[in-house]
Amino acid sequence: MLIRDLPIVMLKSLLITIVIEEIIAFILKYRKKDLINVLLVNILTNPLLNSIIVAINFYYGLYYRNIALGILEVIVVIVEGMIYNKYLERRKINGYLLSLILNLGSFLLGEVINKIIY
Repeated sequence: MLIRDLPIVMLKSLLITIVIEEIIAFILKYRKKDLINVLLVNILTNPLLNSIIVAINFYYGLYYRNIALGILEVIVVIVEGMIYNKYLERRKINGYLLSLILNLGSFLLGEVINKIIY
């Protein structure tokens, strides 16, 4: 990947994450206002996570990128869980569990999509 490709790659990552997590939240019977919250949370956390991961990969390599990815994903689940617990109207499940389900779903499906595309 070239540095000039980075904005497009990050935008694709964000869009794929949003689509997957919105579908999962919809399947879990979350509706309009809560789906907007899921969207906004992803706009906040996804670019930040991906920026840090790209920087670590560039400066330290794949090994440290993978370690950082695991740690940062846990942090993202916790932060998003706190936000969901505070702002979701429909609390069918605990915000932390919802965050874990959404992030695990988008991570795993994102990996499958990446294997197919790249």
